[in-house]
Amino acid sequence: MKLRPFLILFYLAILTSMVQTKAVGQNPKRPLKEGDALPAFTLKDQDGNIFNSTDFVGKEILVIYFYPKDESMVCTKEACAFRDSYDQFIKTGAKIIGINDGSVASHKAFQQHHKLPFTLLSDPGNKVYDMFDIKGKLFLPGRKTFVVDLKGKIVYTHEAFLAGQEHADETLKFIRASSGK
Repeated sequence: MKLRPFLILFYLAILTSMVQTKAVGQNPKRPLKEGDALPAFTLKDQDGNIFNSTDFVGKEILVIYFYPKDESMVCTKEACAFRDSYDQFIKTGAKIIGINDGSVASHKAFQQHHKLPFTLLSDPGNKVYDMFDIKGKLFLPGRKTFVVDLKGKIVYTHEAFLAGQEHADETLKFIRASSGK
């Protein structure tokens, strides 16, 4: 009789180990990198319109930048750097998209306050952040920029948490070098 509880615990331990091993092996999460395909996602923009990433693949180079918060110091510098270089990005065939978990209303106010000419997407619950595996820093969502080519492949990434201006500058430099424009 004393052996029975031991066997039950033994079988439970084996079963738990098998379940954990299967879960880990099924879906290893890793950051997206150069050469990976753009994940399909749908979010609302600053005007409440639906934005579907697959609608733009093959039509424009996509510059997708993830930023922690509307109106914060570094995020505002980053957004304004993309704004100030907007015409140069357009000349290279690029479409700029900013993403964070801010509301549609917050994005609209941020866009109007800083006269941002590009799309801001609301990602409630950070579902797309998680899809791209953006790592947070100091209790804040992360900051990372991706360039997606016309084939839907990620061709460049840039990560610099406290250097918002650098995201626009380095991304534009990459696009110019790779496109010759």
